Amino acid sequence: MKILGLTGGMGMGKSTVATLLRRAGLSVFDADAVVHHLQAPGGAALPPIARLVPEAVKDGQLDRAALRQAVLAHPALLKKLEAIMHPLVRQARTCFLRRSRRQGAAWVVLDIPLLFETGGNRLCHQVVVVSAPTWVQRRRVALRRNMPHTQARRLIACQMPDARRVQKADTVIRTGLSIMETERQVRRLLGSLRA
Repeated sequence: MKILGLTGGMGMGKSTVATLLRRAGLSVFDADAVVHHLQAPGGAALPPIARLVPEAVKDGQLDRAALRQAVLAHPALLKKLEAIMHPLVRQARTCFLRRSRRQGAAWVVLDIPLLFETGGNRLCHQVVVVSAPTWVQRRRVALRRNMPHTQARRLIACQMPDARRVQKADTVIRTGLSIMETERQVRRLLGSLRA
């Protein structure tokens, strides 16, 4: 079984590319979905987050806006949150890979925003980075999270720079033009995986 790493900063179009790969029949491990599950009411990550940032958990639910504000006010919190989340996500990833191997998958996708930062790229036979122009990324993040562009810029600045990700990639899929162009690039990628 071969592993395709899929990564990119927030607002780059990674979820769109993951959806296209899933539609093409590849199994996709969605780290963001795992994180949401872990942070949901009753999730394994909620109690340690509540201890770390009490104002971010109200009535047994994570207040993402409050958590985001806390991280923006105290950037050192991000490393502490990652120390809670990364081991739990790694555990879910290991289960996904084990199950995919048993099912005889030829290729699987690890859709992980922090693929390089967590060393997950070392598991991958190939890494795809999804990239878009900075202004497109900023607009998408501001719209999706309903926040001002200045706050979106600050959130994006907390991540690995796009140029560094692109430099580490085996393949770059550029979004920001049209969905048809993104689909064309994904088809070309799929063709190379099957070759």
